[in-house]
Amino acid sequence: MFVYRIVKLKKRTKDLSGIGAYLEGGRWNNEGTFALYTSENQDLAMLELLVHIDESELPPNMFVMKIEVDDSNLILKINEADLPKNWRVPDNNDLKEIGDKILENKKHFAVKAPSAVMPGSYNYVLNPLHPDYHKQVKVVEVRELLVDKRLK
Repeated sequence: MFVYRIVKLKKRTKDLSGIGAYLEGGRWNNEGTFALYTSENQDLAMLELLVHIDESELPPNMFVMKIEVDDSNLILKINEADLPKNWRVPDNNDLKEIGDKILENKKHFAVKAPSAVMPGSYNYVLNPLHPDYHKQVKVVEVRELLVDKRLK
């Protein structure tokens, strides 16, 4: 299976460590928990990036990472119906706690989670703490993404 990630710096196209989420936290993790946020397609990856930055942070060029993931590993799918009513609210602590428990347990290679930005779409939160993570995930393609000026 392929998942996608968009990064602002070329040097980050080789980084699958989840250090950004470790340092900053994310929808599905608190600071101090490693996670690598990816999306089921590059369109969703772009939307997910755009909601987290303002136009002054948007570089003229970014990079799309196509990441191959061995989906024979355990991927936990989270259904929207199982989430708290207010799950789409940014910085929802309930989601962070759920994600931290799943990631720190190391049982699941990834979490397939509904996108708050685009209902009906899914993000994959990869778990760098999973014992087979570094054997089962690799960047297979990096493309420069020229940002359409209308997005600024």
